[in-house]
Amino acid sequence: MAYILFDIGGTKTRVAKAETLESLETPIKYETPLMYRDGIEALFAAIDTLLPHGDIQGIAGGIRGPLNHEKTGIVSEIKLTDWVGRDIVLAIAERYHVPVLLENDTAIVGLGEAVFGAGKGYDIVAYHTVSTGVGGARFVGGKLDRASVGFEPGHQELDIDRSIFGHHMKHTLENLISGTALEKRRGKKPYDIPQEDHVWDELAGYLAFGLENTIVYWSPDVIVLGGSMMVGNPRILLEDVKRHTKEVLKGLIPCPLIVDAVLKDDGGLYGALALLQEHHL
Repeated sequence: MAYILFDIGGTKTRVAKAETLESLETPIKYETPLMYRDGIEALFAAIDTLLPHGDIQGIAGGIRGPLNHEKTGIVSEIKLTDWVGRDIVLAIAERYHVPVLLENDTAIVGLGEAVFGAGKGYDIVAYHTVSTGVGGARFVGGKLDRASVGFEPGHQELDIDRSIFGHHMKHTLENLISGTALEKRRGKKPYDIPQEDHVWDELAGYLAFGLENTIVYWSPDVIVLGGSMMVGNPRILLEDVKRHTKEVLKGLIPCPLIVDAVLKDDGGLYGALALLQEHHL
């Protein structure tokens, strides 16, 4: 018997097998189909390739987009629009007749980092991802913290410098530091902006104001930073983030440890593994 782990992103889907709840095998990777029926069939095909005899103990994974209250599917999405309103958990469970767990993709990547990655060994972990958007979640005792509707730290409003926003743009952290926002301001992809450009330090300064809110609201032992804007090349440098965060805190409270994510593209798969551990499957 083995476990199946999946991570359905807006661009790529990853599916892996785990013989135990401690490690995973090399995943299958493919382009995420935009149409739900194509996507669920592609997921089934990957699972059948990894475990052709169907000896499955449990299945868990993450998907892009906010989940419904029952955590069976997503309620909105700007890219995977045809997946909205579908009962993904039911479709997988009816096919394989095993327990199926589903979580938001950012939350499950953060869970992977909290249990297996950069946050391992810390009780209260805050995870933030900075890529095309900005997201994050809080983890306590190796579990995703309880929330009424989920965590959306990228949508916190920051009144830092109104001159960089257009008249019709909300003053959110996401609109300050995401890759999408940087491309709109500079007219080029973030990876085409050299590391020496002052904008990377500027983004670190903006991020520090968001992390100040994270620190005073969530009181984490460690903050783990992931996403292409944080661990790519070029990137917002970790040392700049630490320096700016200490400056904005002004000694009010000690700055917690701030570290880079370490699980790279497999963070969501490790998070799925942690989710199975939590539910004792």
